[in-house]
Amino acid sequence: MTAALRPFTRTFVSVFSLLLFISSIVHAQAGSQLSGRVLDPDGKRVADTEVVISGSTAAPQRVRTNADGTFAVPGLPAGRYDLRASAPGFAADPVSVTVANGSPASVDITLRVSAVNETLIVSAAQIDQPLSRTPDSVTVISGRELEARQQFTLGAALRSVPGITVQQSGGPGTLTSVFSRGGESDYTLVLVDGVRANAFGGGIDLSQVPLEDVERIEVVRGPQSALYGSDAIGGVVQVITRSGGRPSAQAQLEGGSCDMRRASGATSGEVNGVRWQLGANYFEDGGFTGLAANGKTVSNDDAQERQASGSLGWRHAASGADVQGSLLYVDTDRGSPGPYGSDPAKRYSGPDAVSRGTTKRTGGGVRWVQPWFGAGSRVRQRVEFDAADYDLTFKSAFGTSEGNTHRAHARVQTDVSASAALGFSGGFEWLGERGGSTFITAGTAGEIPVERGVLGVFGEGRWHAGDRATVTAGVRSERITRDALPGDPLAFTPRPDFPEETLTSVNPKVAVSFVLRSGTRLRGSFGTGIRPPDAFEIAFTDNSGLKPERSTSGEFGVTQALAGGAVQLDATAFLNRYTDLIIAVGRTFSGVSRYRTDNISNARARGIEASAAARVAAGLDIRAAYTFLDSEILAVSGAVTAQAPYAVGDALLRRPRHQGSIDAAWTRGKGGAFVQVVMRGQALDAEPTFGPSGGLYQNPGHTVANFGGSWQPVRSIEVFARVLNLFDRGYEEVLGYPAPGRTAYAGARFALGR
Repeated sequence: MTAALRPFTRTFVSVFSLLLFISSIVHAQAGSQLSGRVLDPDGKRVADTEVVISGSTAAPQRVRTNADGTFAVPGLPAGRYDLRASAPGFAADPVSVTVANGSPASVDITLRVSAVNETLIVSAAQIDQPLSRTPDSVTVISGRELEARQQFTLGAALRSVPGITVQQSGGPGTLTSVFSRGGESDYTLVLVDGVRANAFGGGIDLSQVPLEDVERIEVVRGPQSALYGSDAIGGVVQVITRSGGRPSAQAQLEGGSCDMRRASGATSGEVNGVRWQLGANYFEDGGFTGLAANGKTVSNDDAQERQASGSLGWRHAASGADVQGSLLYVDTDRGSPGPYGSDPAKRYSGPDAVSRGTTKRTGGGVRWVQPWFGAGSRVRQRVEFDAADYDLTFKSAFGTSEGNTHRAHARVQTDVSASAALGFSGGFEWLGERGGSTFITAGTAGEIPVERGVLGVFGEGRWHAGDRATVTAGVRSERITRDALPGDPLAFTPRPDFPEETLTSVNPKVAVSFVLRSGTRLRGSFGTGIRPPDAFEIAFTDNSGLKPERSTSGEFGVTQALAGGAVQLDATAFLNRYTDLIIAVGRTFSGVSRYRTDNISNARARGIEASAAARVAAGLDIRAAYTFLDSEILAVSGAVTAQAPYAVGDALLRRPRHQGSIDAAWTRGKGGAFVQVVMRGQALDAEPTFGPSGGLYQNPGHTVANFGGSWQPVRSIEVFARVLNLFDRGYEEVLGYPAPGRTAYAGARFALGR
């Protein structure tokens, strides 16, 4: 064992010993059965309703009611439990029950109309937590909502989330970036069933993350490095696919404007403890084929995408042992005509009719969960391993370039419930990743990879004072090592040799939730985040001391339920400070740095997120969101100015000061409809051809309306149609890249068992 590893080993042993000590005082007891019924407001039993049981077990448990509206949970240790239930458009106030050792218990849960459904959140703490207990800013988008809005891309799904800005460089399949609370586009960690979708260094293209057979999407805002380590500096988005439940299958076909065609199919279910999910999706779009701003024809704007996913799991009811494996494959092919819209500096030479980019992403993982003393144990062990590979090829008139990311990840975690109010988690995590490109070379040796390893230990404590207060506090210590990188004396700007580099990072997080009175909940959190440099930032600097970018963030929010929960209002104020931002400066920025990339920029972002959700009447849901963002570039380190062409006080690029949305969905009998309005104010942007070095310009704001509907002629068939950009507004989310005008689509969905 190396000397550098000993401090981390000692820390892990200390955390693990503490967990063993706590578990030793929680001796095994004979389990008892908890059963009950879920009733609607009229007293009728409700089938297929989710019930969440939290209390004296290592983690909350989730069950669904049978066809007769009943449920049963065997093997619970003695203690106090809180039960929460929800169905689309309905929820129930928490019901408390005490389970005595060896004595069965029974309870009835009555639903009420609710604007927000209760569910277990897996992305905001080390264990699952009920949404109503989670002190972080979390937005949940259900699979039902995605189907109602007819959305099948992650970028489209996130446009209505407060605090999130989505920027798409043109039509379907083009580069789509996400900015969380003013952070950079590589500050948000994106997970698909726990497997990272980001490239080396945190970069993510949302168009590479299709949505097929999704149960829900969880969006957690604020730094989450205490939970996930590097790359979660600004937030986490996790896509969770369907798995288990009643066996079902569906297929979908649709087509429309720009020769768009899409076909998909999926199946999921559970039989005798064995659960599965299989899905596939094919999409193609002809793109824009009109005239560019300079009058030349755009002929290279088409896109294709193929995706397949699958998972297989097994759970032993008596012991609680749970094993699951998953696989994901995505490949895309996209033309790249370059900017062909706004040309503020009059520099366009014409659309690129040759360039194309193709990507292939494969990934998979296995997870084993084992309660120590039966299904309802107070101690639970988790072991996870996953690996992913992401390859990019870009062909142009100048040749072919390639880039790649390879990643492997392992995690061991122990969860302990000392009582119904107090829980702990701890463990260690390892991440190994390698990034490369044909642009990253070492003289005559040719292409070389940038390799990095992260070894972290973490701990988290959770305290629940009934439904009154929740406190979650955690910390992660990481040892981040980058392998030695040979220099490139033959490059246009030579790069020297870089020795192996090791740094230690400690990131805490504290989040508190307090119920002031019935229907009013206060929230607050504080945390720090870290993002190590990506492969290009490392390869194109001669500063061997290039440091990670860091964030320090805090927030305070209030949630108010009205009309018995049929209306919910939420407002959150946040403040983020970003330091050691890595900026490409060249060698002409005299007096600050002589490096090509360096940690010479700082910034801050503050603002307010506001949202409202209302269940207006049976089948009618309305949601609204608004974000005010005040971002500012601060002076570079050691100077009183900012890096040219920026000036101190400038807003961060592509972060609008105002944005908002209104979504309404209606279902009744066999029909349904939705309306969506997305509004965005003006934002500072870069000259399309040469980027910031070509100058900064204001990109005007815009308002876009989308509309659609569906109808079921028979039980298993649904036909649907939608019109996007209903009023044919001309706008650009990224300056120089026009968004599609009015487009229309129609299709049919065939379902069995859903």
